[in-house]
Formats: sequence, C-alpha cells, structure tokens
Amino acid sequence: MFDDQLTATIATARGHALGDLLHRSAARTPGRTALRFGDRSWTYAELDAVANRTAHALADRGLAKGDRVALLSHNDDGYVVLTFALARLGAIAVPVNFMLQAGEVAYVLEHSGTVGVVVEAALLPVAQEALRLSGRDGDVRVRGVLAGGDAAPPEGWEAYETWTVHADASPPEVPVADDDVLQLMYTSGTESRPKGVMMTSRSLVSQYVSCVVHGRYTADDVALHALPLFHVAAQHCFLNPNLYLGGTNVVLPGPDPATVLETVERERITSLFCPPTVWIGLLRHPDFDRRDLSSLTKGYYGASIMPVAVVEELSRRLPGMALFNFYGQTEMSALALVLSPEDQLRRPGSAGTAVVNSETRLVDDEDRPVGPGVEGEIVHRSPHATAGYWNDPEKTAEAFRNGWFHSGDLGVADEDGYVTVVDRKKDVIKTGGENVASREVEEVLYQHPAVAEVAVFGVPHPRWIEAVAAVVVPREGQPVRPEELVAFCRERLAGFKAPRHVALADALPKNASGKILKRDLRTTYADLAG
Repeated sequence: MFDDQLTATIATARGHALGDLLHRSAARTPGRTALRFGDRSWTYAELDAVANRTAHALADRGLAKGDRVALLSHNDDGYVVLTFALARLGAIAVPVNFMLQAGEVAYVLEHSGTVGVVVEAALLPVAQEALRLSGRDGDVRVRGVLAGGDAAPPEGWEAYETWTVHADASPPEVPVADDDVLQLMYTSGTESRPKGVMMTSRSLVSQYVSCVVHGRYTADDVALHALPLFHVAAQHCFLNPNLYLGGTNVVLPGPDPATVLETVERERITSLFCPPTVWIGLLRHPDFDRRDLSSLTKGYYGASIMPVAVVEELSRRLPGMALFNFYGQTEMSALALVLSPEDQLRRPGSAGTAVVNSETRLVDDEDRPVGPGVEGEIVHRSPHATAGYWNDPEKTAEAFRNGWFHSGDLGVADEDGYVTVVDRKKDVIKTGGENVASREVEEVLYQHPAVAEVAVFGVPHPRWIEAVAAVVVPREGQPVRPEELVAFCRERLAGFKAPRHVALADALPKNASGKILKRDLRTTYADLAG
C-alpha cells in the first residue's frame, strides 16, 4: 500500500518499544523520583538522560541492534540504566543469575552468542573464567564493570561510569519494532538446562498493562524491589511496570529481611513483592513487630503458591495490606493469572483467573480441553507469550503445539474459572501406581506448628519406584521429630500420600528468585529410601 520509506515513517510514529516507556514517563513527570539505590536518587528526567548517554557510549564501542550483552550483577541502579540503554539500541540484554558458577555462566554466554559483558566488580573472576570456558573471549568487544568503586578495572575492561557521561543525551535513532527481541531471559533451570526465552516489546508491554490493571498499580506507589532484577518477576512484573506508570522505585541489593523491614519503614513503602519463602522470612524476623509497616497497602507473591497458613498470618499481622498472587512463568513475561485480595481467603491456594491480556484453559495429554474439576495442563494464548526459545526450534514447537503455550503446570479449574495449580508435571510423585501432588503434602505439613519451611519430592524406592519424601526446616525453638511429622500427615492424608521419609535441615536450597530447588534435594536425598 505504501512505499518502504512511508511505511518506516509510520512505524516510527507508532513506536511503543521497551526503550520508549522510560522516555514517556520522563516527558510526563520529569521531576518525580523514579529510582533510589543506596545514597543515589534519580528523577525521571535524569534516568532518561543517563540511559541515552550510556546507549550512545555503547554504540561508539560497536554495539548494534541485535547484539547480545550479558548482565551479571546483583541489583544496582546501573543495572536499570543498562536495561533501557540496550533497549534503545535494539541490542539484546541477557540477564545472568549471579549465583551461577563459571561453567554455568559460560553455557549462557556460548548459547546466546554474547558479544558484550557487563559484570559487577565482585563477580569479575567468575565472568573472566566463564569467558575462557565459553570460547567467546575473542568475540566479546564490550566489557564493563559495575559497582567497582575507586578501583581501576582490569586491562581490557571499562568502568560503567565512563559510559554514563557521554556528551550526547538525545534518544538514539534506532528503529525498534514491537517483535524485535530485546531480552533473552534464561529459565531458572530448576529441572533442566536453562533455555533462552526471547522477550519482545509486544510481549513485555502487554504484560505490563495486565500487571498495572490487576495489581492495581498507581503512579503514587512507592515500590520496593529487593528480589534479583535478572529474574523476570522482579524486573518485568514490578520494576518496569512501575517505571512505565511513573511511580517511585526503591531498589535494594538483595532481600535481607532486616534491611527490607527497615526500608519499608524509612521510605514509607506502599508496594512489596516477595516469593513465599521471603514473606516467611520476614514474618519470622524479630524486627517484623518492631518496625512501622503501616505504609504497606499492597503485597504480592509469586514463584510458588503461598501456604494457606502463611496467607492467614499475613492477613492478621498486616491487616491494612491487600495481598495479590501473581502466577505465571518466564515464558509469559511472566504474568498469566491473578488471585485478588478479596479471594485470598475465599479461595485459598488458588492461582486465580486469567488477566485482561491473556486467555487460559486446561487440557489433557491430547490437548483436548477438560471441564471444571478435571486435572489438566495449564495452557495460554496471549501477547505476553515469548517469541520462542533462542536457537531451539524443537522445544519451541513443543511448547507452542496446537497454537497454545504449554506451561508444564498441572491444574484444576472450578466453574468460575479459578485455577488451582496442582503441581509441575515433573513434581508429581508416582508411588506404587498412585500420583501424589507434592504441594498437597506441603500444605498439610505447613499446618504443623513446628514447621517453618518444607519441600516434598519423590525419591527412588526399591518397591514403590518412588517414595514421598520431605525435607523440613523447623521453626526456631520448636524441635520436632521426623516420625512426629509422618504421623501428623497420616492423620490428614491417605496413606500413600503421607511422607515415608522426613529429613530435618537448617535451610532449603533456593535459586536467587526464591524458588526451592527440588532438583538439588532429589540429588542430595536420593538414598533416603535406602
């Protein structure tokens, strides 16, 4: 209909890519505080300008649209700046889990084809070894160091701060289409090798709208971000949607309970996201009742279903806070279902209903829809969905078969469309020919007064093939015996569901986003059944 030049001009006028969001918030409210980290504070105008300067500096060093740049760092305001600077160049950010060993980081660098690396100074040895192991050392042309203080970076590396003072603060003139890939988020790898999830502006912006609508965000929110920004929930369900809307954001290096509670009081935080494990840590901390947490009006959880007993406790101890369950996964950018505050106790354990920009159904093994009350796999249709897995057409085809994204979660929906997640397919324990949902057993164990945290999983068994096992972290000052917990479950569950083996531990292994690593537990306790 139009020639190429006119088509491109129209595309520029209609642009609404990730890099545009911060710029538009700065245009609306340039003087409002956008971000605080430590003793540094950025207005929207300042954050917008430094993102532009950094983008130009990176372009001067040869970065171009489509190039992959790994970000390996704990939370930092520079991490936020780089996210938007790369997006404005159309470059692809590759957030990397800072808890990974060098060999694991090397896999991400090699798999993504990284040509740039920005690393926190404390993690430089990991990054350097990962570059050597990946075979990409000679291909990486941009190397930056975050949070290096006054120390000079090693030869071949540059201090991130030198990029932020580039003379040009204008927006880079790089056309970025809605479905250009802007981030590769690698799955947490709780079950298998991480996959590179391709995220585009179309998927992200539509997901931000769903977060704003169902999370009831406002521009007056003061949101605290303590969970790792390399994780999809922290960055894309909470930080970026709040920047899109124009709210104030306080970023912490990590979710230390004492620091989180002190920051809520000092900054008068109104909005806080934590996975259930972190909420439990806050509740158990002695400062919880010493701090003024009355400013908290909205609390969010995700990554796993909150034990009902913990929801009830939060409702008692923070009566002025509305609690939301955000359910989803990296491939959905991440939000798919929400359980509203009004339903937390009316529908305990539910993941909620589909958000405004998504459609969800449950299907059987042949991808046929199942009715209310029938267990099935949770599948979605939504612009939130990933554009696919990087360099993996086979896994992409499997995940998107029959035109729906397959989550790998099993659930049951009621007549009103509320979905209860039964388990991950791989977390279903098959013992003696019977299926046991680990979450059902965990909910029962959480009812025991001595249980602080628990993970239930299957271990090899010579007779039953798999046996139900549990690792329990007791509450401080409340000793408990494994046989007592087994008996507690047998009183409340069918015999085949009760754990045959219970081990006590000081802590459960978790990734940086707070997910319990059942893969590690299965390995550690593989011989529990003898």
